[in-house]
Amino acid sequence: MTNRILSLVALAFLLGFAGIMLWHIPRLDIGAVIGVTLALVIWDLITTKQD
Repeated sequence: MTNRILSLVALAFLLGFAGIMLWHIPRLDIGAVIGVTLALVIWDLITTKQD
C-alpha cells in the first residue's frame, strides 16, 4: 500500500513539473514528448502489480 501511495505522489510531482515546463515552453514537440512520457508512466503504474 505504501508503494502505491509513493507512486501516486511521484506521479503528481512529475505532472506538476511537466505542466510547468509545458507552460513556459509551449512547443508542440515538447508537448508530444511529455504526453508520451506521461502515458508510459501511467501505463506502468496501472499494469505493475504492487503488494
